[in-house]
Amino acid sequence: MGKFVITKRSNGEFQFSLKAANGQTILVSEGYSTKAACLNGIESVKMNSQDESRFDKRESSNGKPYFNLKASNGQVIGSSEMYESNSARDNGISSVKNNTSNAVIEDQF
Repeated sequence: MGKFVITKRSNGEFQFSLKAANGQTILVSEGYSTKAACLNGIESVKMNSQDESRFDKRESSNGKPYFNLKASNGQVIGSSEMYESNSARDNGISSVKNNTSNAVIEDQF
């Protein structure tokens, strides 16, 4: 089972990361000014991750594939790591889809 881990950045902002059952981080959020906004971001990931069209497949300037998960308004709500191949990126997308629905929330700040 996946889990959302909430942490606090050095600048005081909250952020979450989605971790797969094996503990690997598969999605990281932007910073949020409040914990409530961070929790809303988690709910947005749960909802939007089930829609394939919300995954924006990208390539970094050094040619590494990654993806952003976007809300219905087009705002990025989470970003992946850089992958070595398109197939690894696509596996990351599948992992996000599979780990969000029953993910627990772990508060670490």
